[in-house]
Amino acid sequence: MSKIALVTGGTRGIGLGIAIELAKAGFDLAINGIRDESLVKSILDELTNYGVEVAYFPGDVSEKEDRQQMVDEIVNRFGKINVLINNAGIAPPERKDILEATEASFDHVLNVNLRGPYFLTQLVAKRMIETMQQLINEFFCIINISSISATVASVNRGEYCISKAGIAMATKLWAARLGEFGIPVYEIQPGVIHTDMTAGVQEKYDLLFKNGLAIQQRWGVPSDIGKVAAAMATGSMPYSTGQVVLVDGGMTIPRL
Repeated sequence: MSKIALVTGGTRGIGLGIAIELAKAGFDLAINGIRDESLVKSILDELTNYGVEVAYFPGDVSEKEDRQQMVDEIVNRFGKINVLINNAGIAPPERKDILEATEASFDHVLNVNLRGPYFLTQLVAKRMIETMQQLINEFFCIINISSISATVASVNRGEYCISKAGIAMATKLWAARLGEFGIPVYEIQPGVIHTDMTAGVQEKYDLLFKNGLAIQQRWGVPSDIGKVAAAMATGSMPYSTGQVVLVDGGMTIPRL
């Protein structure tokens, strides 16, 4: 029987890297994003080339109505959701020192990065529990994509750091709550990953990597995160609920 994975923010960057690795692992994909389907058709076709079924479900994870409609449509289309990848996220529109940051920016970032995935998890978890009563031997899990910014302070984007720290606690909360149902919840904390979100600071980080920012002296790429997500989604970490995997090239290891 097919396995279904929902990847939010799955048409670019880390989300696309995860979607590709899940497609390679045989998952049919429910891809979420905020762009019109006509603008992501080539990406969806690329995923289909891996021999899996791919469907696009546009919507803003920060909006309650969009979350509900998306989950309802996915279940109507595929019948279930085996894996939820909470990946969709944004950076602040402007990087401002926390002495100057605005409440509007704070609210916007936390709505998308924390509030949205928190309540999307609530919706999907309930569906998973219902499905498990009918499909006893199937594996279900939830994977949160946070960031090393959950623990590494950046004073020019405090709202982003706080949103990711919130996701880290949400991982523990959902792991604790869903344990009785046998649904593990995992977290991946990427380091500096080469995506469109980091394109504007490429020269800065090229130099930092050259000067030893990370133990592995290169940028991370989306497939680095995708491979870890695929291991989690395929049940290769069955006794590790609530755990965090850092994909940062050793960047956060304290060194002298």
